[in-house]
Amino acid sequence: MTTTTTTVTRYPGDCDEAYPEVFTVPPPQPTEAKPGQLTKAQVDHYFEKGYLIVEKFFSKEELDPCREAIEELVEDLAQKLYKGGKIKNLYKDKGLFERLSFIEKEFPGANILLHKAGILPPAFRAVWSNERLLNLAEQLIGPKIAGHPVWNLRTKTPKNNATTVPWHQDSGYLDNESYKVLQPTAWIPLLDANEKNGCMEVVSGGHRPGRICRHTCCWADTWYVELAEEEMVKTLGVDLDKDIKLCPIPYGGMLLINNMIPHRSLSNVSNDIRWSLDLRWQDPAKPVGFYGLKEAILMRDPSQPNYKIDWSPFISVDRHVAAEEALNEKTDEEGAFETTIQGPHMEKWEMTHENRHTAKLVKGKAYSSWHKA
Repeated sequence: MTTTTTTVTRYPGDCDEAYPEVFTVPPPQPTEAKPGQLTKAQVDHYFEKGYLIVEKFFSKEELDPCREAIEELVEDLAQKLYKGGKIKNLYKDKGLFERLSFIEKEFPGANILLHKAGILPPAFRAVWSNERLLNLAEQLIGPKIAGHPVWNLRTKTPKNNATTVPWHQDSGYLDNESYKVLQPTAWIPLLDANEKNGCMEVVSGGHRPGRICRHTCCWADTWYVELAEEEMVKTLGVDLDKDIKLCPIPYGGMLLINNMIPHRSLSNVSNDIRWSLDLRWQDPAKPVGFYGLKEAILMRDPSQPNYKIDWSPFISVDRHVAAEEALNEKTDEEGAFETTIQGPHMEKWEMTHENRHTAKLVKGKAYSSWHKA
């Protein structure tokens, strides 16, 4: 009798262990009432469903400076491209929600350059470390709070694969230590986000098993990993007919998720750019950085009641520059206009589709570019 042995290929991102309690059990709640705190029902919803829509949280006075900061970032990018001979028009007559689209038509990939820039303006820092927002974060991870090294400005130009993100779990991009650490994310749109301009969808309850699914790389002509729907059903036991939830968010609101809930952002089929921020936190006692390239930033420690955030070490480390230094490489003049992205997430999973981004991947080298929805 002949015995047939089936060999199952293992990938670096695979993990057979599960940590359901990390993502479903809230920490002890503060005994003191503080501004910005969620209700008990909201906290329960976050840990039971894996997400929470908070429709009203920020004032215009808190978010409008972020819009102004983005306008400055777009102006800087336009000047860089114009002086580099990449575009012939600065499009100064266009507003925040259309200028980058016009630049993109002349220089495809301009939105990727802005996404890669890694500039954290004071307005973004003010939102991330907003006292009321940290009071809320305390309810999710406890009183010690650190900002995760990966944050993103979303440059969702219309009808663009580079801004349409397929199903994934955030930990599918992060190092494997993130599988056992809760990392809440606040997804904050800088205009009303709806189905037309590409709001988020989540798979409600998909975080409950506390397991990472097998992803593949890379989706379409992007650097994104993808989580197949059949893999979600098999590994997480979800019912996609019932569990997929559309998450429209008004300006001033936010979507809270965790790093194990499957989610995606829809295509922007409107005429306006959908700008948004995603900001993350974690318990500093459970440090999970970004593949050792950049560490978290302490934002709150009750043992230091007069603590003030020192942003200087954090903003002095650009994760793209850090990667270059790790490689002993420098970005040449033309490299400043490089519109491909590579990252360690590409080596975690099976490479099922290659494109211009994967073509420049050098295995084993320390990259720092990445995505999250």
